[in-house]
Amino acid sequence: MAHVRELKNAVPERPLIFMKPKNALLKPIDHLYYPSFTENLQYECELVIRMNKNGKGIREKFAHRYYDQLSLGIDFTARDLQTKLKKAGHPWEIAKAFDQSAVLGQLLAVDQFDSLANLSFCLQKNGEKVQEGLTANMIFSVDEIIAYISQFFTLNIGDLIYTGTPAGVGSVQIGDKLEGYLEGKRLFDVEIH
Repeated sequence: MAHVRELKNAVPERPLIFMKPKNALLKPIDHLYYPSFTENLQYECELVIRMNKNGKGIREKFAHRYYDQLSLGIDFTARDLQTKLKKAGHPWEIAKAFDQSAVLGQLLAVDQFDSLANLSFCLQKNGEKVQEGLTANMIFSVDEIIAYISQFFTLNIGDLIYTGTPAGVGSVQIGDKLEGYLEGKRLFDVEIH
């Protein structure tokens, strides 16, 4: 909700979804190079769920059976492009789905957590905390998101669902270092080149 308010968007009645192709995934050995087509590259730290079963039309009460790992990631956004596209009523994949726009941290087994209902996570930029979230504050739960998406798309083993970001999104510059923490454990670090 805090992110919705900071961007002055309407509160969605249903999850807003968009897709990123496999080339959007930033491999752990790669560096993120600041794209030449944007002047406002922004981070959005998010809880990420990895699907472990194929499914379509998954009911919310069974959704927990379809994932076994989670992590943190960053959904990088070319905010200037997204703003122009949104104003024109156009899709915004080029602002969200470009190569290396999806950082993925170390995957952890879901069963090592008592519940996904109140996990804490944060993003640090150059050693300073810039985003902090609790899964309890998500507009839609992980299971609600999976049930909704699977109405339209078959979810496959290995699919990654980035679940939305808390307030505090901001811009990055060349030389910045971003680190993501889930329940105090660092799951990724990435430098902007």
